[in-house]
Amino acid sequence: MDLGIAGRKAIVCASSRGLGRGCALALAEAGVHLTINGRDEKALEETAQAIKKLSGHSPHIVRADVSSKEGQAALLKACPDPDILVNNNGGPPPKNFREIDRDALLDGVVQNMVTPIELIQAVINTMIERKFGRIINITSSSVRTPLQGLDLSSGARAGLTGFLAGVAREVAPDNVTINAILPGMFDTDRIKSMVAKQSQSRNVSEETVRNERLATIPAGRFGTPEEFGKMCAFLASIHAGFITGQNILMDGGAFRSSY
Repeated sequence: MDLGIAGRKAIVCASSRGLGRGCALALAEAGVHLTINGRDEKALEETAQAIKKLSGHSPHIVRADVSSKEGQAALLKACPDPDILVNNNGGPPPKNFREIDRDALLDGVVQNMVTPIELIQAVINTMIERKFGRIINITSSSVRTPLQGLDLSSGARAGLTGFLAGVAREVAPDNVTINAILPGMFDTDRIKSMVAKQSQSRNVSEETVRNERLATIPAGRFGTPEEFGKMCAFLASIHAGFITGQNILMDGGAFRSSY
């Protein structure tokens, strides 16, 4: 399917690895010109090379913390008028809610709620002027179902979801859409790290922990960054203009609900 976005410009935050990288590669395959972002210089260069090999175009590289004002300014300098914005950022590490102090609470809210809102504020008017804009927020399945130890991440991402629900309807008449993808367990460095930590803390093998996780997923496997990226690219396409204000769950059926 031709997504109809060849030649469009996109900012993909936190795109040097994992789900962000999957989104960047899928958009590159669709012919989008990219600005990618991350803090690991080596990972960014590797992703940039993969994008060039796939599309023939070298992306703009912005090595920065997207949660910082300086990082956001650098992204917007590299691409001041994106047609597509993919908001993505790391979340706070798992921790019992009793142990989260005020500074950690504020940092978590800045990472997973304030930062994407600030970037949307910076780019939304030019999207409205051009009568085309696609904003995709990578949140989490924990917005729909609580995950023990991820209370701060879940709360901040749920706050973002609530904030943007009305905004999505406000800008919809101008062919600007705002949607979110809610990932469950995907085969990324993050899940590998979580499996390793649980293995160590429980004194069981990583294979045991991994199999326990897999047993909770009806699909019987973890998701891949590639298939996540394809969903992102579709939401960015001309074919998704009638989808807005939606939270699309990608978790292999792990969240059990009829609706």
